[in-house]
Amino acid sequence: MKNILIPTDFSPNAWNAVVYAMQFLMDENCKFYFLHTYTPSFYRLDYMIGGPEFSAIPDYEVDVSVEGLEKTVQDVKKQFPNKKHSYKTVSAFNTLTDEINAFSKRKNIDMVVMGTQGATGAEQLFLGSSTVFVIRKAKVPVLVVPKNCRFTGVKNMLFPTDYWPQYKKEEVQTIIDLAIMHKAEITLLHINDGYDLTEEQVANRSVLEDELQRVPHNEIEMIGKSMPDAILEYIDEHHIDLLTMMNRGHSFFDRILIKQNIDQIGFHVHIPFLVVRDTAEIKKK
Repeated sequence: MKNILIPTDFSPNAWNAVVYAMQFLMDENCKFYFLHTYTPSFYRLDYMIGGPEFSAIPDYEVDVSVEGLEKTVQDVKKQFPNKKHSYKTVSAFNTLTDEINAFSKRKNIDMVVMGTQGATGAEQLFLGSSTVFVIRKAKVPVLVVPKNCRFTGVKNMLFPTDYWPQYKKEEVQTIIDLAIMHKAEITLLHINDGYDLTEEQVANRSVLEDELQRVPHNEIEMIGKSMPDAILEYIDEHHIDLLTMMNRGHSFFDRILIKQNIDQIGFHVHIPFLVVRDTAEIKKK
């Protein structure tokens, strides 16, 4: 049984992520937790002591949260009846990132699925601020579903790598499991920066190749390209269904996704992308 956490603000973009998750995990036994977080306009003493249930003053936001979550479950059951799926709702007075991390630890969450923008997301921005914070801080894999993205199957997965981390088996396993689940092929994409691989990179590549032996995979090297242009180009020229990346903080992940001016680099990925936390050591000479 997989435990899946889906944050929602009840926006169309959040619902689109729900729809994608139901189809993406259609054949898996899953318990879905639908999470809505809220922060009252004023931090009253009764909230600080024990939350809204201890408050003598009715809170509109609590009602909106509970009702919205109940409707989400009703809509899912109606549109995607599935005996392999069960559902729980979580209404929390907390910041989104803190609640996701706390809840993920409490319930052994396997994956978070969310949209790129919330109800207040600006059209010109690729990632909403909430999504950025979750991606950067989440302790579990995060599957991000772009606006208007529809599930059409997953047959080709792209895994960009610089071969610097000593990848941990349990972290790479998430990517492998998804490939097995969808019978997909993984393409390792290495961007050659003009230098030969170091001994450490060669060793790390060998370890990664060994881990991927259980699934169809191939390796591609692009020369003379820069991030994120190389990834964009490969996605545009090939039929890629899912982009997978390791997030080790201030890595090429940040250079790819977290930008104040998205238009400057023209990075609008229209396919879902999975971000897996990378805690491996990096040894560079």
